[in-house]
Amino acid sequence: MNILNHMHLSYDNKIEEDVLKRLDINSGMNRNEVYRMTPEQRSSWDSVYGPINEDFEKRYSSMDDKELMEWKYQRYLQDYLGTIASVDDNVGRLLTYLDENNLSENTVVIYTSDQGFYLGEHGWFDKRFMYDESFKTPLLIKWPNKITPGTTEDEMVQNLDFAQTFLEMAGVNAPEDMQGESLVPLLTGKKELWDRDAVYYHYYEYPAEHAVKRHYGIATKEFKIIHFYHDVDVWELYDRLNDPQEMNNVFNDPEYSDVVAEMKQKLKEIREKYKDSEALDNHYIQLYQDKNHNNLED
Repeated sequence: MNILNHMHLSYDNKIEEDVLKRLDINSGMNRNEVYRMTPEQRSSWDSVYGPINEDFEKRYSSMDDKELMEWKYQRYLQDYLGTIASVDDNVGRLLTYLDENNLSENTVVIYTSDQGFYLGEHGWFDKRFMYDESFKTPLLIKWPNKITPGTTEDEMVQNLDFAQTFLEMAGVNAPEDMQGESLVPLLTGKKELWDRDAVYYHYYEYPAEHAVKRHYGIATKEFKIIHFYHDVDVWELYDRLNDPQEMNNVFNDPEYSDVVAEMKQKLKEIREKYKDSEALDNHYIQLYQDKNHNNLED
């Protein structure tokens, strides 16, 4: 994945289809949601993105690849950071409402996300990869009279744990076939009841937008191992303590051979625990290929 070739002018940068047609650009993906907007919503949209589209149409013919890449990146980040500012403002509105209506002491507030985000690190944008910028996810919880304010925790948790956490908070037993673990012991100072030492990740939406290859892996506090598969077979290992930005793949470094063996074994065990497997990988690859074949026939 890279910004120049895989950031879509329509889908990511919100350039209108008619502008792209006039410029003879095939963006690859379109923003269909604009056609679902009410007239009022579309008017607000056009007031912001109309001038941006006009400016792009005037400038495009004189842009070289570097200038186009920079334009795409700046437009994407401006939208993203504007969204973050809006989230911040509206979380504040929500917390103010709870305070003003005497609900703060009887409400659990959880702030999280489905992933982190690349703001240009590794030359990337968006999410999907298992590297820390998108792998790490914010998680802040306010639970009056249960969590000591200002408490921080560095244990390995993931969004797989949220459902069981919410159920235990509500006094409801979780179904036995759920795969996460309740975070309540960590939240209430009972760290001795927590024994997870690795978290699992699997990304399987390829080929798809932004061209991120299928991959799976695990992360411990010390190391991260990733296997890219399907039309490639590439392994990566990162020393998270000595290389926190994950810039140096040490999978083939002889000094890490024991770590590779240990992490591969742990990865195998965790895939079995979650009932993931190479057979399941191949099953979904075949389903994807069959779907694409049927779409071509249609």
